[in-house]
Amino acid sequence: MSKAIIIGGGVIGLFSAYYLHKSGWEVEVIDQGDLSDNCSYGNAGMITPSHFVPLAAPGMIEQGIRWMFDSKSPFYVRPSLNSELIGWGLKFMKSATKKHVDRSAGPLRDISLLSSKLYHDFQQDTKLQFGMEDKGILMLFKTSKMVEEEKHLAEEATNLGLDAQYLSPDECAKLQPNVELDIAGAVHYHCDSHLYPNQLMKVLVKYLEDEGVIMHRNTCITRINHDSARIHSVGSDSKEFKGDAYVIATGSWSPAVARLTGLRIPLMPGKGYSFMVLQDESKHMTIPSILCEARVAVTPMNNSIRYGGTMEVGKINDKVNMNRVRGIVESVPKYFPDFKLDVPAEKDIWFGFRPVSPDGMPYIGMSKKYSNLAVATGHAMIGLSLGPATGKLITEALTGAKTSVDIKPYEVERFE
Repeated sequence: MSKAIIIGGGVIGLFSAYYLHKSGWEVEVIDQGDLSDNCSYGNAGMITPSHFVPLAAPGMIEQGIRWMFDSKSPFYVRPSLNSELIGWGLKFMKSATKKHVDRSAGPLRDISLLSSKLYHDFQQDTKLQFGMEDKGILMLFKTSKMVEEEKHLAEEATNLGLDAQYLSPDECAKLQPNVELDIAGAVHYHCDSHLYPNQLMKVLVKYLEDEGVIMHRNTCITRINHDSARIHSVGSDSKEFKGDAYVIATGSWSPAVARLTGLRIPLMPGKGYSFMVLQDESKHMTIPSILCEARVAVTPMNNSIRYGGTMEVGKINDKVNMNRVRGIVESVPKYFPDFKLDVPAEKDIWFGFRPVSPDGMPYIGMSKKYSNLAVATGHAMIGLSLGPATGKLITEALTGAKTSVDIKPYEVERFE
């Protein structure tokens, strides 16, 4: 039996463990935390074939510059002379073209639809419950400019075979009659789903451990032993781990781990915030929404609503920027007039770091340099959405099987 060592216990690492285990591998997962809170826990819980436009898109640079002067804006790049940030920024600017967006749409659709199917298969296979519902996602917008943009995107989605429906304000209101809206329109992506990430992660960890997958908690990898062609072992301060294959799935920490092998993976952490508010049953929301102009996600889950957003690109840090959180709070009643939110206490605010590649595409596949090293990272805001597909593709790559979708767009060393 072959043995895989997976570095990283987020949703990407755990689904890699799931599919490798199902393929007959012995699997060990190593995580620097205790597997109780990482970027996979506090996100919006959306499964999104609708997200076929990468972050590196035309207009993002101009828009991002404008947002940088607003302390409550949804996107911010922290100015720094850090060489990694400068290199990432130059690559981002080079990637933000219509040609890149057109080239990426099909691959992002394919991997997202695969992941959506695999989520349903996973639920049937394991009989685990994690709040998954197939009610779609509503893109809500207020301005005439956004109406035109979202209508155009909906047409593109339809051309890609995705189920997208433009709705007038009245049509949208009928879907949730107890929720007051102040919008110019909406697009309902019926192809999307949502789930409760906290529950997913807990049941996934328990399921894997019950199946014999070994979890090494609070273990930080400090060295990777290799020659010019293969990885031989990885080690912490106190222990050595040996396997036949290795997977780097450490999210925003992936560049530091990859450097232990000599690989350079351009990637920056994008901090996001979220908080939960108990649902008011008289204003019961059932369909998740994205507030387009504000870039805020609103997801009903576990008898509450999770509000999340912002993208702060910069160094990893543990500071909560309350202005960013206020930006989320203040944006919600502009779309939902009855939803009057208080700014949550700092202790009730979750934050995590999304791993953002310069072209907005994840890294999935085998390293060209090391025959037994796979990389799975850089998923930015769609890591939870693409978790199952990434795990399956990593398993197929390690076993030499034909991959379920083409993974060339996600090539690990595409920037070298």
